[in-house]
This record gives sequence, structure tokens and C-alpha cells, in this order.
Amino acid sequence: MSRLFSLAAALLLLGSVPVSAQSQPAQSGPGNNAVNSSDRNNSNAPVAGRNSFTEGQAKSKIEAAGYSNVSGLQKDDNGVWRGKADKAGTKANVSVDFQGNVNPVK
Repeated sequence: MSRLFSLAAALLLLGSVPVSAQSQPAQSGPGNNAVNSSDRNNSNAPVAGRNSFTEGQAKSKIEAAGYSNVSGLQKDDNGVWRGKADKAGTKANVSVDFQGNVNPVK
């Protein structure tokens, strides 16, 4: 009988202890997108990362940023597409990172 009473008391104590180690609920999504879908860059320099854009998609991103005559596109070891393009009558070296940011090389 004493064992039964001890077991019941232990269960009662365990059931009344507040659970403070519960994890926070998951966010509905990350704070930054893997691909930049806005009309503006989220970085002033190319961001290294695994790039899934094809050469044609990289060229389209550069053209959408106001460049023309895109040429010489090659993906470097950091996953950044780099090439040459014209903008406002000036030839520039440009890059497209895995997030879709188009940046002139400074």
C-alpha cells in the first residue's frame, strides 16, 4: 500500500511540474528568400552560394537589370555568374549570385 501511495504521489508531482523546455513554434518561413524575387538587390556584392541558374537565366537577370549585349558569362568557383554587359553606353563587368542579385564589379 505504501508503494502504491508513493507511486501516486510521484505521478501527481510529475504532472504538476510546468514544462518550460518546450520549443518555440516554427516560423512560417525564413526571413530572407533563397532567390531574390524583388526588383532590387538584397546585397551590394555577389553572395557566394550554390547557384542553380542556367546561363540563359543569368543573362535574363542581367538584362532585366537594364544591361544589354551580355557576353562571356561563366560561373566561378563560388557559384557566381560573371560576364560583360553594356549599360548607359558603358561596358561593365557584371555578376549574378545565387539569390539573383545583379551587381557591377567595382
